[in-house]
Formats: sequence, C-alpha cells, structure tokens
Amino acid sequence: MGFWIDGEQAPETMESPSLPTSHGEQANRVHRNKPVDESAVPGMADLFDSLDVGAWTLPNRLVMAPLTRNRAEGTVPGDLGVEYYSQRASAGLIITEGSQPTAEGQGYLNTPGFHSEEQLAGWRRVAEGVHANGGRIVAQLMHAGRIAHPDNTGGQEVIAPSALTAPNEMFTADGMKPYPTPRAIKLEEIPAVVEGYVRAARNAVDAGLDGVEVHGANGYLIHQFLAPGSNHRADEYGGSPENRVRFALKVTRAVAAEIGADRVGIRISPAHNIQGATEEDPADVAATYGLLVEGLAPLGLAYLSILADPKQDLIQELRRGFGGVVIANDGFGEITTRESAQEILDKDLADAVAVGRLFLANPDLPARWRTGAELNEPNPDTFYGGGAEGYTDYPFLNS
Repeated sequence: MGFWIDGEQAPETMESPSLPTSHGEQANRVHRNKPVDESAVPGMADLFDSLDVGAWTLPNRLVMAPLTRNRAEGTVPGDLGVEYYSQRASAGLIITEGSQPTAEGQGYLNTPGFHSEEQLAGWRRVAEGVHANGGRIVAQLMHAGRIAHPDNTGGQEVIAPSALTAPNEMFTADGMKPYPTPRAIKLEEIPAVVEGYVRAARNAVDAGLDGVEVHGANGYLIHQFLAPGSNHRADEYGGSPENRVRFALKVTRAVAAEIGADRVGIRISPAHNIQGATEEDPADVAATYGLLVEGLAPLGLAYLSILADPKQDLIQELRRGFGGVVIANDGFGEITTRESAQEILDKDLADAVAVGRLFLANPDLPARWRTGAELNEPNPDTFYGGGAEGYTDYPFLNS
C-alpha cells in the first residue's frame, strides 16, 4: 500500500504519516451550460487563460490536485492547514486533500473530515484564508471504504461493496497492519451511505468552501463499486457495468441536488488498477466508464477530473461524452511540468490540468511558471505527517 501524490504511488519509505523523515488574454473559455465559441481555435488555450468552470471563473487553468498530507489535528484542520491552503490560493482551483464524509469513511491517520462541528470550524478558517487571498477551494469527499483500519478510526467498522480484503497493509499508530476483511454493505444501507456524502457536501458549502469533488478514483469506496476486482455483489449494485456504476451515479446525483451541480466535480481513474480495485478487461472498462459519463452528462456538473494519460482514446471518448470541463491529471511516473501541462492544452486533450507535487513545493507555482522562475524541489521525506517542515515552509519568490 502507498499514499498518493499527483497520482503517483509514493515509495514504501513514505508510508508512515507519523514519520516525516520517512496571462494572457481570455481565450477559449469553457462553460458546461454555455454554447461553444465557434471563433475559438481548438487546442490554443494557454495555462494562464481564464476558464469558466461551473459556478466559478478560474483565473488560470492550473488546478491544485488533492494531496494527502496527514497534518490534521486528529480529524480537524488546524493552524498549519489554514496556512498551507491559504498560501496556494493563486491556483486556478484548489482541491483539498481527500477528506472523509463520515467517521467510518476515514482511511488514514490525521486526515480531516466534514462531519463534526469542530471539523467545520477548522474548514471555515481554511476557506476564509483562501478567499482572503483571492482563491477558490473545493472539498474532495473521500470515503475510503475497505482502505481503512479500525485502529485509525476509533474502532469504526470497515465497510465495502463486498467482503473482500484489500491487498497489502495500512499504517497505524502501532505500525503496519494487514487490512481487515470489510463487511459488505447491505442493500438497505446504501441510502444511508449516500446520505453521508450529501450531508458532508452541505457541511462543506455551509463552512464556506466553494463546492465539492466526489472522489470516485484510486481504489476508494466509489471506485470499489466500479471495479470488478473489488465488487463481487450479486444485487443491483454489482455484476454488469450498468449495475456497478449505480452507486457512483446515485452519490453524485444526490450531492448535485443538495448543493447545485455547478458546484460539484467528480474524479475518476479508469483502469488504474490500484489497491485491489482492478479493471483489467478493456471492453468492460470502456463500457463501465462510458455508462458512468452517460449518466453524469445530463447533470451539468462543474467538471470531470480524470486521473489517466489524456492521450488515450478512451479518455478522449469520455471527454466528448461528458460535454463539459475536463481536468487532466497525468502525474504518474513523472512530475507534471509546465511544458507537459501546456502540451495537454495545445493538443486540446483537456480544459485544465491538475498539478500535485510542484504545488506542494511551490505555493506560488502559477507565478513561477508564468515568469520562468526557478522552482523549489519537493522533499519526499516530508510528504506525509509532521509539522511545518515540508508543508508551509517552502519559500515564495518574493522571499
């Protein structure tokens, strides 16, 4: 098992969250519910062009990817979190670290939630700090499903689509431990699980965040329903692609109905084959994600974020099917660079680009990329856990 920065699995030595040593002119603007500007030249958008995304106008097309950092005070965003996100407000859009919608949805140690008053007070301070610096921030709602351990959650039960144990191990306060076998969610329990996402979305908006991203990627609960390797259900939520997309669609529709579709995005990672959520049949993958996007398209969501190589035919088919703003995240084996990000726009493969590790180390990344300034190098030893070092102490250009 490994944590994830910008879509790339971290080395095993980074697993321990408690051991950190371990400007352009406006052009080609896109909006889900606006007609296409026929005068715009496809593929000629610049990273620093503005972009209409749902309820927001982004000043640039650099999206800060969701980055697990394990710096919460228990499950509450603290002073360091407020500073960290506020520092990065020049991103076109900030997606928060994966944050649990319910107590049982927590996976890792020291990750924040959206289900208690104390958590929401912390997030309110984060939102105020980001907005004071001119930014926009949405909450990534991540129910970990079977990628969890009761030692990390105060004994909460581990649930999943099926009673299938995840591979590898989970880091706990007492070291690495095997994942427990989860209890399969009963059919009659699914509405309550969906409602957990809905309440968290309402909480996020009430706390002042600009919207939410539904996490349907990387082997967590929604992806566990989508993937044949982790979903062996025999009811209406398992088996066929039509059934396996049902949970993802139900969650996203309910969240959109609660806070408005123009404040909701969703992230997917087709055939990522991670954490046992395997999708190894290309035909099944195409059918599953084609049906998912077909169900999402009429909602008028703010965006679809895809963690995959955007040059793949399937990804471009999904983009066309979605019909709205698509954010590309191709940061697997290599760090996303200014050149690779701009190439995605030049080739008209997406409308915006999610960047992870370089935003981690460069709070003012848009200014550095715009001016060609030297970049800070990310320090992998401080990715997960710890304090200010490697979190809020990366220098700005003007320092």
